[in-house]
Amino acid sequence: MNPLLLLSTSLGLGTLAGLNLYLVTCMTGLAIRFDLLQVSGKFQNFEILSNPWIIGISGAMYFVEFMADKIPGLDSVWDAIHTGIRPIGAMAISLGSLGAVSTEWSILAALLAGTASATAHTAKMGTRLAANASPEPISNLVLSLAEDATVATGTILLLKYPYLTGGLCLLVVIALWMVIPRIFRKVGGVFKALRNRFFGAPKTTA
Repeated sequence: MNPLLLLSTSLGLGTLAGLNLYLVTCMTGLAIRFDLLQVSGKFQNFEILSNPWIIGISGAMYFVEFMADKIPGLDSVWDAIHTGIRPIGAMAISLGSLGAVSTEWSILAALLAGTASATAHTAKMGTRLAANASPEPISNLVLSLAEDATVATGTILLLKYPYLTGGLCLLVVIALWMVIPRIFRKVGGVFKALRNRFFGAPKTTA
């Protein structure tokens, strides 16, 4: 695997797995096992994901996540549980799919996948916290469906056009680094307003 493909794949896998690790794993495994699309020949090492056990377990976990992701409050609990799982899973998929590469490139690929996954996960978690602070429940459903559609589309594009998808994911990760602080500032402001509303503003001492 050449260096540019290595970087593109790691960035793509990490970013998508940060939103939904199980959907990425299940879709990739199904696509390769049943020839559902013309996967680039460069991804022969991804055949490890076509193992029936991996497809079955990731599919079952995706179903659980699909349901949990639509329920306000529970989606944030699910995200909190997966704070470590998504980045580590992205790193594992990246390492398991590389084939014969040097140790240095393996480490670089794992770090890229983990960083991209952690970035996407953090943005998702912050956005969901902000949505849960609103009184209406429809925003959670819309966000969840949009994330699923993004991950499904992104996985297909990654398998067919790895360089293009990797480049797009790099731009997304850079943009998220700039946006994430604003998301959490907004979340902090929302929860502060809710606290003041229900418990009153904290008293200040002279």
